[in-house]
Formats: sequence, structure tokens, C-alpha cells
Amino acid sequence: MSKARSKRFNVDSSRLLKELNASLPFDKKLYAEDIKGSIAHARMLCSQEILSIEELERIVNGLAQVKEEIEKGKFTFDIADEDIHMAVEKRLTQIIGPVGGKLHTARSRNDQVALDFRLYVQKHNLLIAGLLKGLIHSFVTIAEKHTATMLPGMTHLQHAQPISFAYHMLAYANMFRRDFERFMQSYERNNLSPLGCAALAGTPHNIDREFVANELEFAGTTQNCLDTVSDRDFALEISFNIATAMMHISRLSEELIIWSSSEFSYIKLSDKHATGSSIMPQKKNPDIPELLRGKTGRVNGNLISLLTVLKGLTLAYNKDMQEDKEGVFDSVETMEMALRVLKEMIDEMHVNKDRMLEATMVGHLSATDLADYMVQKLGIPFREAYNTTGAAVNLADEKGIDVSQLSLEDLQSIDERIESDVLEKLQLQNSMNARNSQGATSQTQTKRQIETLQKWLESINCV
Repeated sequence: MSKARSKRFNVDSSRLLKELNASLPFDKKLYAEDIKGSIAHARMLCSQEILSIEELERIVNGLAQVKEEIEKGKFTFDIADEDIHMAVEKRLTQIIGPVGGKLHTARSRNDQVALDFRLYVQKHNLLIAGLLKGLIHSFVTIAEKHTATMLPGMTHLQHAQPISFAYHMLAYANMFRRDFERFMQSYERNNLSPLGCAALAGTPHNIDREFVANELEFAGTTQNCLDTVSDRDFALEISFNIATAMMHISRLSEELIIWSSSEFSYIKLSDKHATGSSIMPQKKNPDIPELLRGKTGRVNGNLISLLTVLKGLTLAYNKDMQEDKEGVFDSVETMEMALRVLKEMIDEMHVNKDRMLEATMVGHLSATDLADYMVQKLGIPFREAYNTTGAAVNLADEKGIDVSQLSLEDLQSIDERIESDVLEKLQLQNSMNARNSQGATSQTQTKRQIETLQKWLESINCV
């Protein structure tokens, strides 16, 4: 609390201390949450006959005026107020007089900031989850159109086996589904009101914490006040969830960057989502995925920063915890922007099906099918079939063709037991569709995955 408002100190703080101590320049983002929490607290005080009905009305009307002044840009933020809580309370008292000072009865800035910050995080858990739901829908929509569009599935960035573009898009849909679930689970786990814990040990006033929780639509109240005022797990969780989701976005971005290169040409980004060069007029650069890939490091840093701030703190509140917000604010804003621009870019990108199909003819993608055929048809051990297949790949390389283009005579020159039915199994479309186990890349299984995700999208509600 500012020394100017306390009789404890005889000398005012130095200018540098005021600058170091103030969080108002960034925690003013929490003005709506602060006012919302104060109104709920005031109503509780009135219900407990700590405030009169007339005092409640004056406080609520005064807080409404403060909010209007902030939103219309008429509010003067003074760094001497230190934080958003004191700035709002000071202005409220200017508007309604000494009764404004009664608002702080039975609460501390410790539980007040815990409430404001939690309300902010909870709101954005739901908002980010909603954006993820929209992004997942985009991937499912693309998948519906491309269950027969083949491209090389890769390991080590080397051609491995034929898959469909739909199947590849569904891999990301499932990543982002896990992200969605993490945000929603965090919301449910942290949906508890901290207000009423005061500084650390509760309050002697006859308050009703459940009343406030109901007013603010929490599922209940926190259990231990000492833990509550020092708890920032909810902030760590949203930071971790954002870092994980941004890591998924970064992996996708890396592929989009590669796929849009001349060497791959699997996709073309809309002109709306690409930039040019200051010197090379022919360039079309994938700046959006590059920026998203880069911003992943930024949110990772925010998570590590908060973990480091909290790692050595004794219970309960310490001023170090003033450093808990800026990184979270930055990560939340980065995440929400990233999801919006990524969805728009994905929705409008062009898929080059012919180039993807052409790429499947490189790398002998159906070689494993030859080994599987020999195991199933001839009953030989897989390792023997593996070595025979390696000889077939070498022969194809010598001829400058894909293994799927070898003739029956070519294959029988390696192992005379091979029969003509092998030729059908080596065709790339058949190779893809042969992988029909649950979760596999066949068109049948891919369509089932699409249906599963569509039903899930229809069943969820994150708002």
C-alpha cells in the first residue's frame, strides 16, 4: 500500500521505488475483473449486514461509473496508486465519498489480486478453447475433401509410406483436441473463488464466501487461505497449455513452410497470408507460419519465467508475485492471435494434389507391403522378407523406377516364389488402403476418424 495512505511511515517512498513497485502500467488490464469482483464482494457484505442497502447501491453505481470512465478513456491512471485495485478504490471514493472505503472490509489486496487474475485466466481458458474448436473444425473440413489425396508419410523427413492428406490433417486435429481438453480441464480444476481469504489467514468478519462464488459463477471456494493467496498454479497451467499448443502450431508451421517451398510445392498460401521481398520481386514468403514458429519461443520463455519466479517463495504472498502477470498476458494475447490467423490461413490455402501424388513415386513407399506380402503369402520370417525386399529396392534403384513399378519378372528374379498378385499390393493406393487397422490411414479408417471428430465437435460447448 502507498505510504501516502498509511500512518506507518514518516517518509514517502523514493521515485525509483515507486516505479519499481507499481504494477498499474500492466495490471490495469484487470480493471473489468477487479470491478466485477468488487461488486460481488459488496453484495455479499450487504447480505451479511456489513453494508446497508443504500451503501451498496452507492458503491455499485460508483463502480459502474469507474468502469465507464476507463472504457471511454476518461480515467486517469496515476502510478502513485501502485495497482489497479487502489486506482479503482481511490476513484470510487472520489465519486461517492468515505463510504467507498467500506468496500475493502474483509478483504486484502492479496485475495483481491488472486481473484482478478483467476477471473482473467478462466475467461481466456474458455476463449482459447473456443478458438481451438474452430481450428479443429477447419482441419476436419479439409480432411473431408482429401481422403483420396495421397502424399508421402515421412519419418526422419524421409519418404516412408503412403498416407492421405486427410490423414495428415487429422493428426493435427487430434493434437489440437488434446490442447482443447487441457484448457477445459484447467478451467474446471481452477473454477474456485479465492475471495474472502484476506491477507493469508481469513477474516474475523462474518462473511459468506459461497455467496461471492455464486455471484461470480465459480463452482465453489478454495479450501485453505494460506495456499490460496500464494497459489499461481492456474497461471502456470494456462502458460503451459499455451506453450504446448504453440509447440503444435510450430510443428505445423514448419511443415507449411516446407510444403510451400518450390522443392515440395504441396500447398500454396493465399496472397493474403504471404509477403514479398524488398529486393526480389518474384518472392512469396510464408511469413505467417514463420512468425508463429518464432513466437513459440516467446511463450516458452514466459512459462519458464513464471516457474522461476515462484520456485523459491515462502508462503504466503511475496512481492515477487507481481511478476506473475505480464508473461501470462503476453502468452494469452499471442495464443489468441495465433489461433485466429492460423485458422484463416488454413481455410484459404490451396492444396496441390497432383504434386503430392507425384511425390509418392519417390522413395519406394510400398516396399513394406512387399515384405508383408511375403510373410503372409509365403509364411517366412519377417526378417527374411525384409532382406529380400531390400534387394528389390536396390533393383528398382538400378532401373531408375519406384519399387511399385517393378515387373513380376523383376521380382521373381529376386525370389521365384513371388506370384502375380503381388503387383496389385504394391500399387500405392492399395498400399495406403491396406492399412486398415484402427486409427490407420486407409480411406475407411480416415472417414471413421472424421466422423468421430465431427460428433465430438457437435457435442462440446466451451462458452
